[in-house]
Amino acid sequence: MTSAFDFSHAVTAPFRMQPGLRRLAPGARQLTPVRPGSRHQREKLAVLGAFADQALLAEPGFDATAALDALARHAAAEHPQHFAWDGRCAHALGVRVDGDDVAQQRAGVFGHGDEVARCLRALPAGWRLAGLLALAFEEDFAVVDGTRGTIPWLAVALPSHWAPEAKVGQRFAQVHAPVADSERLIAASEHLVRLVTGPERWERFVWTVTPHPRLHAHPARVDPAGWPAGLTVADLATAAWWRTERQTFVPLPVQRQAVFTIHVDVQPLAQAIARPADARALHDAIASMSDAVLAYRGLAAAREPLLAWLRERAGAHAA
Repeated sequence: MTSAFDFSHAVTAPFRMQPGLRRLAPGARQLTPVRPGSRHQREKLAVLGAFADQALLAEPGFDATAALDALARHAAAEHPQHFAWDGRCAHALGVRVDGDDVAQQRAGVFGHGDEVARCLRALPAGWRLAGLLALAFEEDFAVVDGTRGTIPWLAVALPSHWAPEAKVGQRFAQVHAPVADSERLIAASEHLVRLVTGPERWERFVWTVTPHPRLHAHPARVDPAGWPAGLTVADLATAAWWRTERQTFVPLPVQRQAVFTIHVDVQPLAQAIARPADARALHDAIASMSDAVLAYRGLAAAREPLLAWLRERAGAHAA
């Protein structure tokens, strides 16, 4: 289980689609430095190298300068040994981005520095600082504009079964409109936007069980077949993956904006759900999902073998 994901807070029954915001504890970190050669680094390099136009997006006319500066300052304060920022020049992964210029500083010190520099040079000039931040940290990023209630800017290489290019510029309520049983979330959208673009820091968690093993889950590059035909309880150990997100907000109250951070993690279900108590909690949450939520999350075909597997994992025959 990733340490960033709070299982006991996030996995509850009956399952409800709801905001689930909570205040971040003082001193809690919001960013995770990328590990050289990690899945996050490899997949982000691949996506930004091949599909940057679907990952780095901005509404025409939107100026992300203040948000990028706030994110870069936050990164440097949280992880000064990993990321540096002086208001113009950023240093990370042995690479420097100074305005539009990219330079490799120390070959191989952090691993893949040459790949990072090549990737950044291939991006449009105005996206190179955003690209370095995206490659320096495991999180993806978006900007929430509290004045208009929209998402005008995204740097999202690892989406969870949604297309960033279809969401840029949409209002917060529109972004969540396709989500099943999302009435509470949509009704609270204006209040949520006011909260996260205010002075306090917030976090929330999202989870699902999926047959898709990669961090990058853009719908155009996910196997449409989904779960194997005739899925059995015995298949679950190798067919199912536990996908989680920790979402936080870096506030820019003066601008009425926030940088939305999204940390995605994917683990084999059998590895992630190791404790009987967690298996029971997950069983009860999935058992309480509506048909609409099961269909939206692609769990309808896997529901019965998944519940049976969780009962076995819990060591008890849950109702």
